[in-house]
Amino acid sequence: MTDYKARRTMMVDTQVRPSDVTKFPIIDAMLSVPREEFVPASLREAAYVGENIALGANRVMLEPRTLAKMLDALSIEPDHVVLDLGCGLGYSTAILAKMAEFVVAVEDDADNATQAQNILSESGVDNAAVMQGALRDGAAKSAPYDIVMIQGAVEVVPDAILAQLRDGGRIACIFAEGALGVVRIGRKIDGAVNWRYAFNAGAPVLSGFQKEAAFSL
Repeated sequence: MTDYKARRTMMVDTQVRPSDVTKFPIIDAMLSVPREEFVPASLREAAYVGENIALGANRVMLEPRTLAKMLDALSIEPDHVVLDLGCGLGYSTAILAKMAEFVVAVEDDADNATQAQNILSESGVDNAAVMQGALRDGAAKSAPYDIVMIQGAVEVVPDAILAQLRDGGRIACIFAEGALGVVRIGRKIDGAVNWRYAFNAGAPVLSGFQKEAAFSL
């Protein structure tokens, strides 16, 4: 029988802490949320590998290091309301729910959205809700948000998403730049989002977050 608790500890000790992520709420969440419950059944044995896990349809669960470093850079507080875009089967949502007051997750795949909500409910996560819809639209009804996380790469962040961020709030996402990816943290000040470099990471570009092709004759 696989000892997933031991694998969680190893994940934190070999992938998270060595990446200079030491804040207690992040470590505690990643030690306590059963990552293997939030992947397709056929991939449970691979749940704790140090790389992105393919969920199908060009979607991934971000590797533990990337997720942890994004969380670290966002400085999430217990009274924050978070928008989690592209939640997949809900792992990032469960982690965020351990750290924030409430999480609104959006997933465009209807089956994944249903499965994510079921897993979260079965795991006793009662301060998160999964909505099915286009990721680029966000979830305006529950806006504004203190924190926005995008669980995949973007070429551009739609204005509709930035409009849902509270003034003073923060957003984290991976910007696809050629073959590489760069995580940037944006902070909204006086209605404008100012971005800063955080670290390098990679993931597939999410549907709806591509740059429009420039028209040429």
